[in-house]
Amino acid sequence: MGAALAYGLQRRGLSTLMLDEGDIAFRAARGNFGLVWVQNKGTDFPPYAQWTWTSAQSWSELDAEMQEITGEDIGYRRPGGVEICLDAEEFASTRAAMQRLQAHAPHVEYEMLDRKALSQVLPGLGPDVAGGCYSPADGHVNPLGLLRSLHQCFKSKGGRIENGERVIAVQRRGSAFSVDTANTRHHGARLVLAAGLGTAELAAMIGLKIPLRPERGQVLVTERLRPFLSLPVSMVRQTTEGSVQLGASKENVGFDEGTQAPVMNRIAARAVRVFPHLARARIVRAWGALRIMTPDTYPIYTQSQQHPGAFAAACHSGVTLAAAHALHLAPAIGDGVLPEALGPMHPERFEHA
Repeated sequence: MGAALAYGLQRRGLSTLMLDEGDIAFRAARGNFGLVWVQNKGTDFPPYAQWTWTSAQSWSELDAEMQEITGEDIGYRRPGGVEICLDAEEFASTRAAMQRLQAHAPHVEYEMLDRKALSQVLPGLGPDVAGGCYSPADGHVNPLGLLRSLHQCFKSKGGRIENGERVIAVQRRGSAFSVDTANTRHHGARLVLAAGLGTAELAAMIGLKIPLRPERGQVLVTERLRPFLSLPVSMVRQTTEGSVQLGASKENVGFDEGTQAPVMNRIAARAVRVFPHLARARIVRAWGALRIMTPDTYPIYTQSQQHPGAFAAACHSGVTLAAAHALHLAPAIGDGVLPEALGPMHPERFEHA
């Protein structure tokens, strides 16, 4: 999220410095599953559904722009995506959720496919699969490739990155802001806090209350396999290199990034129920990473009323929303405002909850 906003500000011609804590940080980016996902996003919160759609529609523009600058393919593809349902109850709840989403976001196309129809799209399904929801709006990308390309594009436009810089203080000094690290003090006319789970602590220094909590997700990665998955599934994604990512766990364990065998077993077991041939695949990597979660799971965007020019942003969908952050939110921040469409995502919504 920080890299997308930094690139968006720099591409607008603003001199931008990005301070990066380094590999000691709780980096959501290194654990991301890589989905650019629309279905089931904002089912009961129309502003988020529209923001997600805006980003998904802008992703091709961002991808083309980054490829032109870096010459690299980050694996962005939009073949559609599928939410798998393993029983009739999951099928019915998914259908109901998509009906609620389409009630306020009619542009989000989807189709509920029974097992027979889904087998035509995804060969090799296991006998437990009841069906699924297909949406042509969904896609996926290499998340580490995205992060690297955002950094390269940012620097190509003249942006500066300082790594290993843990921020310890943020203050308003006259008409500018000062940001202190252990070794340096930096100054700027505007300040953007997009530090993942660290955003809450930093935002409090400028009078902003950003309620956040960590949620751990674990991911398994197989050896490279022959291509069998032409589009991403919500918990199974084959990369362009052939390896397969397995995921979709949610744990409230504080700031523990570790892995646990029972959770990994459940992830693997569900994946094998969907695609039985994965039982023969070797797992080569596994990791845990922390999502950035707000109380209602939707993003937070705000500007400090006490210190205008200071912005804070937090969300758990940094990959899906990367295009919106770089191409839409960053230019607005450059103008000193937030897009009107993001008004409902102000943290004040939690004060009366």
